[in-house]
Amino acid sequence: MLGINYKKIHSNSVGYKTDYEMYSMDFEEFLWAKGYSQKQIDSILSHMIGNKPFNDNEMTVFKSLFLDYCVLGGMPAVVKLYIETGTFSGTLDIQEQIRLDYEEDVRKYAEGLDQAKIIKVYRSVPSQLAKENKKFQFNKIEKNARSREYTGCIEWLVDSGIIKECNCLQYPELPLKGNVEENKYKLYYSDTGLLISALDEEAQEDLRINKNLGVYKGALYENFVAEAFVKQGLGLFYYKKENSTLEEDFFVRTQNNLVPVEVKSNNDQSKSLSSLIQNKNYSDISYGIKLGDFNIGHANNIYTFPYFCVFKIKEYLKKKDCE
Repeated sequence: MLGINYKKIHSNSVGYKTDYEMYSMDFEEFLWAKGYSQKQIDSILSHMIGNKPFNDNEMTVFKSLFLDYCVLGGMPAVVKLYIETGTFSGTLDIQEQIRLDYEEDVRKYAEGLDQAKIIKVYRSVPSQLAKENKKFQFNKIEKNARSREYTGCIEWLVDSGIIKECNCLQYPELPLKGNVEENKYKLYYSDTGLLISALDEEAQEDLRINKNLGVYKGALYENFVAEAFVKQGLGLFYYKKENSTLEEDFFVRTQNNLVPVEVKSNNDQSKSLSSLIQNKNYSDISYGIKLGDFNIGHANNIYTFPYFCVFKIKEYLKKKDCE
């Protein structure tokens, strides 16, 4: 709760401090912990820039590492135990304790707010993400709940770093800031491992033994992408047309382009992504990115990447913008 308590400091020496935002370990740091060299890690970006598919061995190894990382998350104590034992044994206990500690911190630090409501919001995020419509809905917390009763609670959780907010764009165009609908957003856990540990016991075995992340309607992959974007300093934005004919999971921007990003838990066609690229009304969009359980590819101005590439998206976009 350093970020929350930091606001209580009455006097800051301007020019004598630097603020940093800290996160749990990202996939690159996880690979460092596993003993992979920077050269091996940078080869992922080289494949992306060169539009060069991974060979079968590379796909198998990186995908397995990525799935381990998703289940574990990046909390240092969890990763440390996994590295020391080589198994998931005991990691769920640590994750559950961390979530309990978060709730204890709410009771300790949330002053002037309804602490019970903050905890209700936090606990509701997994079930909200499991819906087809992942927009955060207050009536899913409790019947007749109103946004004015919970807005401050959500802001507190976002300020604390426990959850991340993904804003809905009014229209898929630049600039992004100032182009959002204030009352439409999705919420994600800041660490996907903690999200997985919050799921029901029946899902835990499938996730930890079979690594079947698709079991939760793509919510886990979506949370991982949101987490990876935040850790790279990318904002979180999505779009959903009122009549639901057009919907896109995420948007990122480069200096010159607005780039839609679709997260796929299956091999269905990307109708919305294709519409955004082909429709001349969306003049800021010239290409898109699709993330899924498949190899690197390119067709119809859509660049496809396996999920484990997402931690290099910002570097990839910078290189592409220079072309």
